[in-house]
Amino acid sequence: MQYDHILIRYGELALKGKNAKQFILTLHDNIYQKVKEFEGVKVVRTQGRMFVLLNGNAPEPIIEKLQNVFGIHSLSLAVRVENDVDAIKEASLFALQQEADAKTFKMSVRRTKKDFPKRSSEMNHILGSHLLTNTERITVDVHNPDLEITVEIRKEATYITSGTIMCRGGLPVGTSGKSMLLLSGGIDSPVAGFLAMKRGVHLEAIHFHSPPFTSERAKQKVLDLAKQLTKYGKSINVHIVPFTKLQQEIFREMPNDYAMTIMRRVMFRVSEELCQREGILSLATGENLGQVASQTMQSMHTINEVTNYPIIRPLVAMDKGEVIQVAQDIGTYETSILPYEDCCTIFVPKSPKTKPKRDKVNFYESKHDFTPSIQEAVDGIETIKVTEKSLFNEDFTDLL
Repeated sequence: MQYDHILIRYGELALKGKNAKQFILTLHDNIYQKVKEFEGVKVVRTQGRMFVLLNGNAPEPIIEKLQNVFGIHSLSLAVRVENDVDAIKEASLFALQQEADAKTFKMSVRRTKKDFPKRSSEMNHILGSHLLTNTERITVDVHNPDLEITVEIRKEATYITSGTIMCRGGLPVGTSGKSMLLLSGGIDSPVAGFLAMKRGVHLEAIHFHSPPFTSERAKQKVLDLAKQLTKYGKSINVHIVPFTKLQQEIFREMPNDYAMTIMRRVMFRVSEELCQREGILSLATGENLGQVASQTMQSMHTINEVTNYPIIRPLVAMDKGEVIQVAQDIGTYETSILPYEDCCTIFVPKSPKTKPKRDKVNFYESKHDFTPSIQEAVDGIETIKVTEKSLFNEDFTDLL
């Protein structure tokens, strides 16, 4: 006997009422996309449950993939047997024997097949007695057991599980629409993308590239970060904006202390133009309240004026230590700290305004029209489709 299924639990989705079906269908598709590389593996839905049929595959690499699928609350290895008392007894003993360190156990039988001849309480007693008879130095503890063996007697079959593996939770990617992530290459924006995905957002990304002031390695760094994020969701289209001319124009024409604020406003204008072209309804950023001059309340108020798009800021109330901890957990930290500058770290004014005023910014912008240069930058965008298996060469030829 061996474990032949993985039982999927999707806690929050059950609360979606009449909309739950669409969430579950999206989760089913997302799981399939992650496990389809394993020959013979199938994703099966039954009433109120989802299973991955291993079909002879080792469970460990599949579990590793599933743990990063948003929408899965937890999972357990499972044995499927016929709805037969002797078969269930044998499988329950097998489940107990797989946990060599367990000294106490508890049986939990759930019977959704109401015409099964034994009630749940009877089966708890039958199975517990069988396990005690066929093992040594193991006792029952119904309050705080080392191992809980769960038996679900369903219409089509009985599933026996032992142990629970916690997963990422959240909502399936794709159930909350699309957002355009401003991906800088630093620590914060990839974490913001990860947290947006956890709430069901399908990401595209925009990166402002200013060669020769920013190198091709900086561009590669952003693509690598996007690839790392695809481990938790779907492919990501990364839109590379040629920003050199526009950035130089901003710092040449605008007052030095307001240039950073105006640059952020221009970035939002470019991003909104791209969102309109791609049918995307929101922006996402790694902004963190009070972290730098452009992220004060007054700066956000002034910068936001140029767009009526919702701006998702998952990090707004986190401190830097918390952000770094998430970055390390999801595997983006080591890439983010590589010493390749992005456009936000060049042309930095000595004393940027921390409390910029809308009326002053509008006055300065009224003296110079950035619209033609913004349109030129949008028209020059290069789009690269990044998948979990993308291989990028030095010429970046993996283009859409």
